[in-house]
Amino acid sequence: MLTVPGLPFPVTPSHDGVWRLDPANALIARAPAHTDFYINPGGEGSADAETMLNAATLLGAPAPGDFRFSARVAVDFAAQYDAGVLLIWIDERRWAKFCFEFSPAAEPMVVSVVTRDVSDDANAFVVPDCSVWLRVSRGDHVYAFHASTDGQAWRLIRVFTLGASIGGHRIGFEAQSPTGDGCVVTFDDIRFTTDRLEDLRDGS
Repeated sequence: MLTVPGLPFPVTPSHDGVWRLDPANALIARAPAHTDFYINPGGEGSADAETMLNAATLLGAPAPGDFRFSARVAVDFAAQYDAGVLLIWIDERRWAKFCFEFSPAAEPMVVSVVTRDVSDDANAFVVPDCSVWLRVSRGDHVYAFHASTDGQAWRLIRVFTLGASIGGHRIGFEAQSPTGDGCVVTFDDIRFTTDRLEDLRDGS
């Protein structure tokens, strides 16, 4: 179990030796090689990314209720689909991830994946830098993903639900390198508030 500055609840790693805090309290992860969370909607043999359920996570349980959870994410990109992720997790068939990911065109990109038995994958926009701010907000049983290039003005990426009940939902971080030999991910400016986000589309 690990205490991460900025989070009011403890988080537990899925893999030993992946996660650490640096002297400035940034959270650093070394993603293991050939790891990801993805369930190919076309099944085995389809022309899509391979199904994997083995990525390194650092997850904890927030109190019931609304929240906003954000971090700046930086990735030392080396291979396609290397990513740093904010993750919502129920079980292996129900989860959602918000990624700063290396695209097939070798561009840093904001990507979201919502999985209900199979994965619904959507690319958002290319980031002209090596870091981006990602935010997960919950209001009642609805989640929203927002991204920002400056940590101030937020762009709506996705709104969804994982069901009417939020019992058992955990949130936290993930680091992945599906096609590569691993990558280093840094999460800093980590924030968690219980303020409700009232307007999904005004940039706040």
